[in-house]
This record gives sequence, C-alpha cells and structure tokens, in this order.
Amino acid sequence: MTAYLLRRVLDAALVCVLVSLATFALVQVGGDLAVSIGGMEASPADIARIRAYYGLDRSLPDQYLSWLGHVLRGDLGQSFFSKEPVATMILDRLPVTIVLALGSLALALAVGIPLGMAAAVHRGGWPDRLCLALTTLAQAMPAYWTGLLLILLFGVRLQALPISGTETWTSFVMPIMALGWFVMPVIARLTRAGMLEVLGADFIRAARAKGLPPRAILIRHALRNAIMPVVSVSMVQFGTLLGGSIVVESVFALNGIGLLAWSAILRSDFPVVQGIVVIVALVFVLLTLAADVVNGLLDPRLRR
Repeated sequence: MTAYLLRRVLDAALVCVLVSLATFALVQVGGDLAVSIGGMEASPADIARIRAYYGLDRSLPDQYLSWLGHVLRGDLGQSFFSKEPVATMILDRLPVTIVLALGSLALALAVGIPLGMAAAVHRGGWPDRLCLALTTLAQAMPAYWTGLLLILLFGVRLQALPISGTETWTSFVMPIMALGWFVMPVIARLTRAGMLEVLGADFIRAARAKGLPPRAILIRHALRNAIMPVVSVSMVQFGTLLGGSIVVESVFALNGIGLLAWSAILRSDFPVVQGIVVIVALVFVLLTLAADVVNGLLDPRLRR
C-alpha cells in the first residue's frame, strides 16, 4: 500500500507542476498585462512603470519562478482593480461554492445510485426504462435551464423558495437541485453498468447458492465492487462543480467563486482568474488522489 500511495502522490505532484506551467502560460498569451492594467489611454512611460512595478520586464522563467514561489507561500497576488489579496477574495467566496457543490453531489448520489441499482436488478423492466428516460432527460437539460424552470415554479408561481442570495439555507435548495439533476445521469449510468457486470460474476452466484439474503448480496457484495467507478467519478464531479458552477451562481446570484471568476474574466482581472484556476486545479488533483486511495482500499488488486 505504501508503494501504491507513493506512486499516486508523485503523479499528483507532477500534474500540479504541469498545471502551474499551463496556468502561467495561458495568462502570458492572453495579451500584454501591462497594457491591460494601464488601459488604452496609458502612455508608454506609464506602461514601462507598470512593467517595472509588477516585474513584467523580467524574463519569463524569472517571472514564473517568482510567481510559483509566492503561490507556494499562499500568496496569489492582488486584484488589478480592487487591490484586494486574491487569496482573501477566493476564501471569502469559497464556502458558498463548497456548500453548493457538496449539496449537488449528495443529491446526485442519493438519486443516481438507487436508480442505477434498480435499473440493473430489473434489467429490461420498467425501472430500467425509467432510469433511461430520466437520465436522458437530465443530460439534455443544461443546469441553467433547469434553474430557470425551478425559479418559475418555486420562486414565482409557488413563492416557496428565494430566487437569489445566500441569506438562509433555503437559498441553496434550487441551485442544488439544478446542479444535482445535471450530475445525476453520470452516477446512475455508471452504477447500472457496474451492477450489471458484478451481478453476473461467479462470486455473486456463489453467494446466492449459499443462501445469503438478497439484500446482503446486493449491498454488501455487488454494490461494494460496482461502486469503485462511481467513487472516482464523484471525486472528479465535485471538482467540476467547484469550477463549473459559474452559470448557476450567476442565475441565482450566489456570491461564490464561479461568479467571482465570471466578473474577473469580464474585467480582465488576470490575477483573480489565475488564482481561481490554480485553486480549482489543485482541488481536482487532490480529489483524484483521494479517489485513487479509496479505490485502492476497496480493491486490493489495484495496489498491485
């Protein structure tokens, strides 16, 4: 297990280095940062002073190493416009996005896993057809469209839920439903495919021959072996929800990092965009590492 963990940690470290290089390069190819900061009316002298102040007159390797050193110390720079530390801006808004992502993923798992299990157990029956219909419908509906429909129904018609803000927990109900509904098809289909494969395995037939209760066979033996792809995808989906909730946060006016990223992109606030990309990428890497560790614990064959 130690060698398995060491390999995964080394892979994660290499990915982090590559992500930092890609993030730094994308900002550099986006245009002249000094011109973006100074604006179109800035004189050549002003541009030169901006380059000297932000260290943009140094070579790219020096700029990268300096930026990476600050990132490793937790310093993501300052916003070009508000002059606030980027790390503070992200940390202030991160709890909103984390609550939204965790709630959406929990809803997708709570609906997708039982739905996929029922479809696999009753293959070809009405639960299987219902699973196919629901997953196809959910995958065809973008999260923002689902959000708008929820606003019309629960916010305008029924007036049961707030349509914006983060004042109470009820403000998160509709955004979580919109994102969870969009993520659910992947969970349900993976669960169904894994259960179908496992239910035809020899050890399941042996468990039935021993007279074990059907519930014990389904939960303790079949689901445990079929759940590994779901664990990996769930970790990745959580990272996707952290970085991909921009539209939903905009629809419901949730002040999370998605809305922060959108406003930073519109204003060409490169340090903020760069900081968000780094944080989300780091979360992706850590979640993928955690998924590998969990799968290694569930299936000893992976450790070899």
